[in-house]
Amino acid sequence: MATGSSSTSASSTGGGTGSRGRSVPRQGGGISTYMGQERALRAGRLGTAGLLLSVLAATGPLMVVAGVMPTTYGVMGVVGQPLLFLILGVVLALFSFGYAEMSRHVHNAGAFYAYISRGLGGTAGAAASVVALVAYSVLQVGLFGILGFEVSGLLDKYVDVTVGWWVPALAAVLLVGALGWLKIDLNARVLGVLLLIEVALVVIFDIAAVADPAKEGLSLHAFNPDTLTGAGVATSLCFCIAAFTGFEQAPVYAEETSRPHVVVARVMFFAVGFVAVFFALSSWALTVAAGPSGIVPAAQQQSAGLLFGLTEPRLGGTFTDVLHVLFVTGIFAAVLSFHNVVARYAFAMGREGLLPAAFARTNSASGAPGTGSLLQTVISVVVVIAFAVTDDGPAGDPTAPVLRLFTWGGNVGALGVLLLMATASVAVIVFFVRRGAAAAQAWRIAASGLAAAALLVIAGYTVKDFDVLVGAGPDSSLSWVLPGVIGVAAVVGLAYGAYLKRARPAAHARIGLGNEAFQLEKAAGDAGR
Repeated sequence: MATGSSSTSASSTGGGTGSRGRSVPRQGGGISTYMGQERALRAGRLGTAGLLLSVLAATGPLMVVAGVMPTTYGVMGVVGQPLLFLILGVVLALFSFGYAEMSRHVHNAGAFYAYISRGLGGTAGAAASVVALVAYSVLQVGLFGILGFEVSGLLDKYVDVTVGWWVPALAAVLLVGALGWLKIDLNARVLGVLLLIEVALVVIFDIAAVADPAKEGLSLHAFNPDTLTGAGVATSLCFCIAAFTGFEQAPVYAEETSRPHVVVARVMFFAVGFVAVFFALSSWALTVAAGPSGIVPAAQQQSAGLLFGLTEPRLGGTFTDVLHVLFVTGIFAAVLSFHNVVARYAFAMGREGLLPAAFARTNSASGAPGTGSLLQTVISVVVVIAFAVTDDGPAGDPTAPVLRLFTWGGNVGALGVLLLMATASVAVIVFFVRRGAAAAQAWRIAASGLAAAALLVIAGYTVKDFDVLVGAGPDSSLSWVLPGVIGVAAVVGLAYGAYLKRARPAAHARIGLGNEAFQLEKAAGDAGR
């Protein structure tokens, strides 16, 4: 490592030397800003288990197995999906080597944009902040579409009550907003319970599939490299990498963890490894249950009902019903996790002048970034109502909530996160080279370079095949309007960063510094007296 963990610990508590080489006065206690508790996230709230559960909940394991995997099999016709998950696991592990090392040097709820600003400058950091805010916001709002549709379906099936998808969607928005105001450790408990139940049910299905395979038996054909041929492989990568979205959130909670220089990196690597192996085995179990030759036709016929169709004859109707209910709670867990991330990005941006100062305050009782949470709740309400107003289909028609709100939001958000990861990988290289640590960090720099190249290739295919990802025609304007949302966000951020550099250089210099900026502000004030 270029620097020892002791200096990192000092900077994370407001003392020591900042990573830009400026002296920062040491501040005692658990709150790392002299401006008081209402201007800081509460330190030490999350340990390794709490952070890991919060991060994994965002990946939505059951949602991926029941939704993403059947869609990828059915739309792209690529049987080698399990192998794709393992390949992507290697790519994201390469990304994590540099990203996790940055987490040892920079503790900031702004994660992506903080790292990018440390490596590529404040203007690039401002652009990354807007992209991150937009990407995670649309990811979260998009999930309300499928959540509302699934809940309305369950109400119709089990209690004979017919309601529009937007009714349970709005109820979920309000519940998530209320939970967002609570202590992060309480949120982690909610997410943890839901996640563990999800994983347990999927594992039970995997075991049942292996114990009762289709007529082709326990075939390993899905892991054969020969299955990764044809035009659909690149687009399948785009589908599959979206399933990993969430693991990169660990550094967002660095200011709220105990020993962030150790915990954040540990959680990231465990999350990548777990997600890659878990999804590879589960997607393989689907091929075992349906048969390698039958998985694509079955997925095309049953779509999102594939998992439930394969579960019922093996584990019974009651288990399948429970699985369907937990599918909904798993979506809820992912929504809550993304909500917490958006609120913290807004907090970090408010603290550094990228958003109004009101966003830099936390609740006195819980220490949660309440204004950021409220912002995301309001955005979610507005978007859900907008889609509800334009939905002229019957109550059971999934067109608006699933094929539009969920699909559009999920793919736009995933594209934004992909580009942020690629840019962060470049920022890692520049960060260590500029500090004369290129030799000491050579293998991490090499890993970051490989990750940046791979992620940019996948992002390129994502843009190229966006019409396929959102189910639009090749001539549809959606193929450029939707990815253009991320482009516009980046341009707006760059323009604002350039404005700050010219008109408010002091504010521009604080981008990415987090709580260190407060200490520098205090030092400047003390020097002026």
